[in-house]
Amino acid sequence: MRLVRGRAATPEEDRAATAAMLSRAGDTGVEAFRAWTPHRQVAFGRRDTHADGYDRVRRAARDRGYTVVERSVGGRAVAYTGSTVAFAHALPLDDPRRGLSGRYEAGVDGVLVALHDLGVDAVRGEPAASFCPGEHSVRLRDGGKVSGIAQRVQSNAALVAGCVLVDGRADLVDILTPVYDTLGISFDPASVGTLAAAGGPEAPGQVCRALERAFLGGPEDAGVEVVSVDDVSLPDPTDA
Repeated sequence: MRLVRGRAATPEEDRAATAAMLSRAGDTGVEAFRAWTPHRQVAFGRRDTHADGYDRVRRAARDRGYTVVERSVGGRAVAYTGSTVAFAHALPLDDPRRGLSGRYEAGVDGVLVALHDLGVDAVRGEPAASFCPGEHSVRLRDGGKVSGIAQRVQSNAALVAGCVLVDGRADLVDILTPVYDTLGISFDPASVGTLAAAGGPEAPGQVCRALERAFLGGPEDAGVEVVSVDDVSLPDPTDA
């Protein structure tokens, strides 16, 4: 197992580092995991980029100090405020036609284990009209959505990736409301949850460590190689 830590210098280099994890997992047969705090950005899905009003939401994001990122996987727009945690689990595959549902379930299980470890009461699912709606989501038992998961599959490896909303609920609502309104997507600001608002941790680093323990067992376990993101071989960011 390989544990990658840290944040790259730019959002583009971060995407490239995650792409390198996926490529290496397929080439070597060694799984890898990464949990980090991305740069302040709004990541738009493919459907967003073709929607009426997309130019306006890009401007709205930039006016609020967010970098605009377009991703090839996942659903609708997700905001990273600077306290949002992202994670990526690269898994080697023998047969890309098998295991899709199982990997999604394992991803949700990993998030739930991490959040319960942090004392946060979370369950599968999401409230109505939530950001980036999807079946593979995690919500607070008595509150909003705090995590969503997507998956990318190539011939010899899969990447199960997602985010966890740690703090900054007001910032999230402030950016997601105009984005979803302009794109014409149903969105209820009350559907946004954060760990801090539920009495959980406010420190993203604490959440990253809990995710590492949940997915890999932690760096203290035998067989886990810890490397810096700066030491990950970076392909062309446009391939991410």
